[in-house]
Amino acid sequence: MVSWRDIVGYFSKYKAIAIFSIAASSLFEIIDLVVPYSIGQILNVLSNQPLDLPLENLVAVVQGVGNFPEGKWFSLGVLLGIIFLVTVVRSPIQPWIGIWHHWAIALKARRDYLSKVVAKILTLPLGYYDENNPGRIAGRIARGIENHTWTYPEIAGQLIPKLARILGIFVMILFIDSGIAIAFLVSFILILAYSFKHLRILILQEELLEKHQENTESRTSEIITNIKTVKSFATEAQEFQRQQQRFEREFKYVTYRIHKGYVNLSTWSRTVIQTCVFLILLFTLISTVRGNITLGHFITTLTVSSMAYAELEPITQLAEIFARRYASMRRFHEFMQLEPGTDAASLIKEDVADNPYKFTGKLEINHLSFGYNSDCAERTGLSSNGGKANRLILQDINLLVEPYQTVALVGRSGSGKSTLVKLLFRYFEPNQGEIKIDGENIRKLDTARYRRRLAIVHQDVDIFNGTVWDNLIYGNPQVDREEVKQACRVARVDEFIHELPQGYSTVVGERGVRLSGGQKQRLGIARALVVDPDILIFDEATSSLDYESERSIQLAMKSILGTRTTIIIAHRLSTIREADQIVVLDAGKIIEVGNHRELLNQGGIYHRLHSLQETGEIFN
Repeated sequence: MVSWRDIVGYFSKYKAIAIFSIAASSLFEIIDLVVPYSIGQILNVLSNQPLDLPLENLVAVVQGVGNFPEGKWFSLGVLLGIIFLVTVVRSPIQPWIGIWHHWAIALKARRDYLSKVVAKILTLPLGYYDENNPGRIAGRIARGIENHTWTYPEIAGQLIPKLARILGIFVMILFIDSGIAIAFLVSFILILAYSFKHLRILILQEELLEKHQENTESRTSEIITNIKTVKSFATEAQEFQRQQQRFEREFKYVTYRIHKGYVNLSTWSRTVIQTCVFLILLFTLISTVRGNITLGHFITTLTVSSMAYAELEPITQLAEIFARRYASMRRFHEFMQLEPGTDAASLIKEDVADNPYKFTGKLEINHLSFGYNSDCAERTGLSSNGGKANRLILQDINLLVEPYQTVALVGRSGSGKSTLVKLLFRYFEPNQGEIKIDGENIRKLDTARYRRRLAIVHQDVDIFNGTVWDNLIYGNPQVDREEVKQACRVARVDEFIHELPQGYSTVVGERGVRLSGGQKQRLGIARALVVDPDILIFDEATSSLDYESERSIQLAMKSILGTRTTIIIAHRLSTIREADQIVVLDAGKIIEVGNHRELLNQGGIYHRLHSLQETGEIFN
């Protein structure tokens, strides 16, 4: 639950310097009041009225120190000297004590939280990214940090010092006329109380708007990501109309609810403020005519009270700005308070070569069961909805994989093949049972070091926007150049690398758009080999490729078999004929285990799937 403490705590690391700079800025705002006070005293001197006692004493002290002659001109000189000190002398000092620190704190906190955001992104469970697309996440983060950064200088550098000035004005008027001061203070309390109460209502509306904006940005991100699909189905007009409706809804909500509320508040506050200014003028004039205060005090009271009421409008505007930003800052802290996933690895960078783990690749899976029940959903960030929440995806899985064996996982979509691999990588934790590598439960191993001994090639290989070489050494930046080229020869990357404009230095573009599907797959295999894993996994690495590309990948995979423990998830059974073990899963259970020939002779599910593919039919 996000509280005010969380919002303010954004800058807690710089608490000491923040208190100093806010106090200094507030002090400068109060010092400004010396000018109208001194002008009032100058008016008293010119009209032959006495100075206030503190100023009379100050003039006497200065006169005694310098042995100056008494008189009106000397008193005026002292008053002008005071004005000179608080205006000209302080001018080059204030920006470095106030403005510099306000922005320095905001920008330092921004830097700190950008690092925390990246850490949060890297440690959240995979389930969170299944439910929230990049546009939604990036928008929430960007708005939250941006609004925090802009809000601090306004609150610390303007709002708090302005309130301090108003308090100083109250004390000054109290010194001149207590009745007027009390009326002044009561009016301020009532105006601010009403304004802040109204702003609380607007903040709730801003939070609802924030959610609408996240949905809009999320859809925009999806359009960008899936632009090829949008164009292929010619749904540009449909998507445009849908977004137009969202924009129109947000516009009406902002204009007729939120913005109208702010305008109503501004109208009310301006009317009340001008009324109060007039009443202060009236009361001060009456007090002056009756002889209760001097002409100089009349000018001073009227000037500083007008200054105070003039501050109410910017204070209200600053409060409105904060109200508009509060929802996004709150949503940002909700994101930062998300619990890390059980799959979170250490963020302390280690040399890949210093990894103490080295496995033979022997895997033992004992009585393994997994499902997205309520406890698992809470740990992984997935919501447990409906019957799916308690359904076991894997049920009592038992499997032994010997070192350097090649094991294929086969079954219809949803049978649990990919889930088993996710458990092997510790993306999720099993409901019951265990996975052992070389006889040790993987839950007892350091997550990052353990994963560095594994590598996976997905159906859709993730390519970063950089050079081919950068992508190849992503998992092992310290690798020897010759080892990379050897991995490229095994993965058959060398067959197309010379076709690229700059060879290994070619920039592949966002998500590898300048590479074909087969080229990305071979690049993914080479990248996996560069880390020299003890266990290599192919997750349907050829299912979306044309025949020629599939043949190249199969040859690359064939050259790897027997060099390490290899697990292959495959729909196309032609890629797994030479596997030592073929494990057939159905509805989360192991139904058959054997090699290609043994399973065909059994005449079970594998035989039926093989027959369907041989006749050209497709199974799912």
